[in-house]
Parts: sequence; C-alpha cells; structure tokens
Amino acid sequence: MNDIEYKVLKPNNLLSDFVESFWMLKNSSQNNKNVVILPDGRFDIIFTLKDKKIFHTTLRGLDTTPNKAIISANTTFFAVSFKLLAIEYLIGNKVDLLLNKGVFLSSAFGNITKDDLKDFNVFCEKISLHLTSLISPKIDTRKQKLFDLIYNSNGTLSVKELSEKVFWSSRQINRYFNQTFGISLKAYCTIFRFKISLMDIKKGKLFPELNFTDQTHFIKEVKKMSGVTPKELSKNENDRFILLSIMSK
Repeated sequence: MNDIEYKVLKPNNLLSDFVESFWMLKNSSQNNKNVVILPDGRFDIIFTLKDKKIFHTTLRGLDTTPNKAIISANTTFFAVSFKLLAIEYLIGNKVDLLLNKGVFLSSAFGNITKDDLKDFNVFCEKISLHLTSLISPKIDTRKQKLFDLIYNSNGTLSVKELSEKVFWSSRQINRYFNQTFGISLKAYCTIFRFKISLMDIKKGKLFPELNFTDQTHFIKEVKKMSGVTPKELSKNENDRFILLSIMSK
C-alpha cells in the first residue's frame, strides 16, 4: 500500500446511527493497483475523480463475496460508508438489487463536484451537512434497536435472540431485510462477524473468537467471504485484500 494514500473520519453524533465513516483512497502513482474487495456490511456512495477530470458517483450495495477490483492510476476516491438504517431513513433507496455491484448515479448527490475532492476535511463537512438535512424524523425504534444490537454484538446474536429483544418476529425481520437489502438477517450478521474477525486475523490470531461453532466452521466462513483460508488472508501478499490492508494495527 506504499503508493496508496488512505484517510478515514468518523461522523458526528447526529449521523452516527446512519454513517459508519467517511473515507478517502488515493492512487497518485502511474500504476494500477489490483485488489480484492471483502464483504464489510456497509453500502457506499463513492465519488471518483480520475486524471483530475473524469468524475462520477457510484452507489454500491452490500458485498457478500470477495470481488476483484482495480484502484486505477491517478485516481482519487472520496466516499461515505453507510450503516443499514440509512437506506430507509436517509437515502430513501432500496439496495436489494445491488448485491456485489454498484450503479452510477445520474445526478450530483449532495451537490458534490470534482472540485470538492481537493480537500477531504472540507468534503466531510459539506456532505455531513447534506446528510443531516435528509434524516427522517420518524424512525421505527424497533429497527434502530435491532441495528444497535447487531453492531454492538459484532453480529454474534442469533436471529431468534435479536427477534426476542426487539419484539419483532423473525419472519417479519427477514422479509424487511430481503426486500430492502437483498439478504437475510442471518446472512448479514455473518458478514458483519467476518468483518470484525479480520482484526484478529490481521494480528495472526487464526482461531475463532466470535461464537463460531469450531475451527472448521471458522475456516469455512472466512474462505466463503474472502476466497482463502485465514492463514492465507493473514499473509495478505501484495496488500491485495484492501480492507485488511487499511485496517488499523
């Protein structure tokens, strides 16, 4: 990652239920960087500027499998990574048809232009003001509590446990997840638990920590999400697993 510049900022308290982070990825070199995108339980709006003139905005849905990608030479990415509650109460779009892919946005989201990709802090301030103005005043407290439980438990609670804690039937929750996000609640929790496990894998801890049944189950889930075993993932040869590479040590 020597040729790649990366920055991340957390949102203010008003946006904390909806935004996971703001981030910048910049490849100022003349060489493309081949990477693998790993599932991380977020959806993103990404603003891309190539060669200081080609500008576009992409809405990317949830990833459920590893995807090969290229960080193009002379390209800057500024992005907002959203928590799931934002789909209904901030963005107003469903992303059920965007699993493992993205779509170009035809209009300028948040009035962001290529000139806003010159300064990351200024970008974060501008997009934060826009997102704050979009927050719906009527939020279903069951959904708010559900997502809090998922995130705070690192995806380790079962569907039954989550259903009982928020007084919402498992069937209704799964219908909501499938219709809005394109996956079941259980599938999402598996993704989120995998993401949290990456911190241990990066430290060389190649054994289960987060309520995996056993070592075999852990290896199977990691391989499903990354395409490789925990041992291979921890080596991260050539920094190709981008999420692992940019995680704090």
